[in-house]
Amino acid sequence: MTPAATRLAPACLASFLTFFSISAAQADEVQVAVAANFTAPIQAIAADFEKDTGHKLVAAYGATGQFYTQIKNGAPFQVFLAADDSTPAKLEQEGETVKGSRFTYAIGTLALWSAKEGYVDAQGDVLKTNQYQHLSIANPKAAPYGLAATQVLEKLQLSEATKSKIVEGQNITQAYQFVSTGNAELGFVALSQIFKNGKISSGSAWIVPATLHDPIKQDAVILNKGKDSAAAKSLIDYLKGPKAAAVIKSFGYEL
Repeated sequence: MTPAATRLAPACLASFLTFFSISAAQADEVQVAVAANFTAPIQAIAADFEKDTGHKLVAAYGATGQFYTQIKNGAPFQVFLAADDSTPAKLEQEGETVKGSRFTYAIGTLALWSAKEGYVDAQGDVLKTNQYQHLSIANPKAAPYGLAATQVLEKLQLSEATKSKIVEGQNITQAYQFVSTGNAELGFVALSQIFKNGKISSGSAWIVPATLHDPIKQDAVILNKGKDSAAAKSLIDYLKGPKAAAVIKSFGYEL
């Protein structure tokens, strides 16, 4: 090695270490509260997000109403992906969010589903037969998909007929589990839970017309704990991009 190269080597090493230190400092974790219906899509998005941005997404899953309470009680979430638009709007009005960060990242679809092939017909008439023992829904006070389910029953004038048959899950994941394990013959779930590669992945289902319930507009927002987080802003930007959009659509959501 020449004297010039010998002098250059430490300088190059120093430059590399400086660059590495800056890159490491820029990479960060973002703590995200994710509505249970969006579990599979965000898990699919998280890998690409980390690969493309260097930031790591750390998610907790649950009911939107429960997350609201946790956020108000100081939970360390930096970003909130809700199952509705009203809860993020309420947090925004209460000064709990970064101004201008809220947007609709997906519009959800409700489905009546059974783990049994051929059990649910294409028009959902199985609801009216009264031949089932249990109908699973998510808690309508905490989960927007549960609220939508009660609106469907009201529209179909089946609220009273199904009252004694309803089993409530704390969130849409638990509502799905009641059906998948056979503890309920059928239940209202998020289409995203049973939709893969453009079709229902298992069992049988009726995709509920959007006219039977209020729109399930799902909003995302940066919370105050994420106001200085580059990873939080990066995630919101990423969710608006084409890669995330393709994943979201593949799970049956509208944009």
